[in-house]
Amino acid sequence: MTQHPGKPAGLVDPHELDLFEFARSGRQAAGVVRVSQLPRMLNEVPAEAPERESAFTWQAEGATQPELQDDGTEGPQPYLRLAIHGAAWLECQRCLAPYEQRFNVDATYRIVNTEAEAEEFPLDEDEVDVIVGSAQFDLIDLIEEELLLSLPLVPKHDVCPEVHESLVSGVAGEEGEGDEAAQDEAEEGDEPARPNPFAALEALKKGGSSGEKH
Repeated sequence: MTQHPGKPAGLVDPHELDLFEFARSGRQAAGVVRVSQLPRMLNEVPAEAPERESAFTWQAEGATQPELQDDGTEGPQPYLRLAIHGAAWLECQRCLAPYEQRFNVDATYRIVNTEAEAEEFPLDEDEVDVIVGSAQFDLIDLIEEELLLSLPLVPKHDVCPEVHESLVSGVAGEEGEGDEAAQDEAEEGDEPARPNPFAALEALKKGGSSGEKH
């Protein structure tokens, strides 16, 4: 299989990306998106935040991996890898003051043609997500979706400068324990330990013959 590792995307509009061609040709793209360009994320930023116009950097890479098709033949399946890094201000649910939350997303997607194909995708293959591709795919919308999914369950400081008076009560200990459990879950969600199909794709780029390396 012939691929083009590191081939740049050129002048690509991330709002109208031909996702299938991007994957087939092994292209790469990168850019910066501001919170003001992400209306749903902007809604999460408190009005009293020191900075509402923070930015995220993103990198996208397309690739294909040989997979068995329904007709018994082997064909290239398109994949997308997306990394997002940056920070945004959120409201701490413990002291109600703004704090800066870091985001580090590294997601891999299997690209399919229709919603029906996406619904049929095996649920136990949780190492990748499934997205429906198109010739005018909105990558910025996908970036915003990933950031929203990465929001902590309970946004809060590691150590609050002070606890808001409305939250001081006789059951503070119990609430605190719940917060800690939620924080643990949120932290686990930030850094999922899952296999990365791009390890096989990268092996193929280096001359691997089967794509079965893990």
